[in-house]
Amino acid sequence: MIHRRDFIKSSIGLSAILSTTPYFSKSITEASPISNEERLARIAKAQVLLQKNNIVALILDAGTSLNYFTGLAWYPSERSMLAIIPAKGELTYICPYFEEDRLRELLKVGTEVRTWHEDENPFELCIKTLTDLGLAKGQIGIEEQTRFFISNGLQKAGKNFQIVSGDPISVTCRLIKSPAEIALMQKANDITTLAIQAGIAALTQGCTPRQISQVIAQKHSELGAQHGFASVTFGVATSFPHGSSRKQILQKGDVVMLDCGCQVDGYESDITRTVVFGEPSQKQIDIWNLEKRAQQAGFEAAVLGAPCENVDFAARGILVKAGFGPEYKLPGLPHRTGHGIGMDGHEWGNMVKGNKLPLQVGMCFSIEPTIAIPGEFGVRLEDCVYMTEQGPKWFSQPSPSISKPFM
Repeated sequence: MIHRRDFIKSSIGLSAILSTTPYFSKSITEASPISNEERLARIAKAQVLLQKNNIVALILDAGTSLNYFTGLAWYPSERSMLAIIPAKGELTYICPYFEEDRLRELLKVGTEVRTWHEDENPFELCIKTLTDLGLAKGQIGIEEQTRFFISNGLQKAGKNFQIVSGDPISVTCRLIKSPAEIALMQKANDITTLAIQAGIAALTQGCTPRQISQVIAQKHSELGAQHGFASVTFGVATSFPHGSSRKQILQKGDVVMLDCGCQVDGYESDITRTVVFGEPSQKQIDIWNLEKRAQQAGFEAAVLGAPCENVDFAARGILVKAGFGPEYKLPGLPHRTGHGIGMDGHEWGNMVKGNKLPLQVGMCFSIEPTIAIPGEFGVRLEDCVYMTEQGPKWFSQPSPSISKPFM
């Protein structure tokens, strides 16, 4: 149970809440940014995969995968700035002419830059770059978040080339996290743990979700992370898995759900805690305990070599036996049990029926079997794990009880 702090009155403002909120003791993991040596190893791995899949090159638009391979964060404007990873040869950037100096200031790996003027076609320059490498035809892999006008432009410019999915390269590389990536994610989770604790400590009768979200956002920033999100809901709104637009004013007996995340050097956290403001009812306690058992069942099903869907089956099975569902029906668990996570908050490796992908060392994903009861309340406990040789390890330790959201 979460009681109002004696020193917080319902009338005080956000700045006063921030200055008086007590924080729980927790150390934050030390982690270093991704090195250029690791990025070069990623490119080398991509080239091996390109050759294995008979793809002549991978084209990267501005976005997460460009950052993953090159360390370059670039705004995705209508003026295409692309990177070409050929199956053999040097990484090449295709850049607007007037942006070259700015690009070179930001480069971490690769030095080859080819530019195009405003009256020229950047996609023709991409194709010319490939032909200069001795590639007259073949399959060009396109990373999945590449905008349509780019893939369409490449297809028009390269009549002898076939545009195909670059997933066998980009997804295969990004799915398995290195120790350096896991350390950054651990740091992000450590920070979000503290930020949620600050949010819970700031709960006071009459407050709004926005006030608590602001407390969490400020704590993320104070601890050196880039704030990502803080979805806070009260009462009936907690039965909406992704929040509600209804007006919410915190009252005694309300369920409170806090779903939050931040980013540290490009890597994400994602943690959800559900508590009760005041004395919980027996039903709230029972549903919370059921949720905890479902989360633990999902964790125990995360066995190396087993399909991802087993995590969903195990967690969902606990809820169905208790009378919820079945399947995705409400009241119950209306969404997958977990999602992959890394540089994006939601990545591949979903814990969902039909995903036969075997669990492998280095995979990272959430376990969050929400229980949603329309018209009443919802409970979600979300923590992320990473797979090791010994099995899954928690980034954040699960809640011990409804009255103790963190260890």
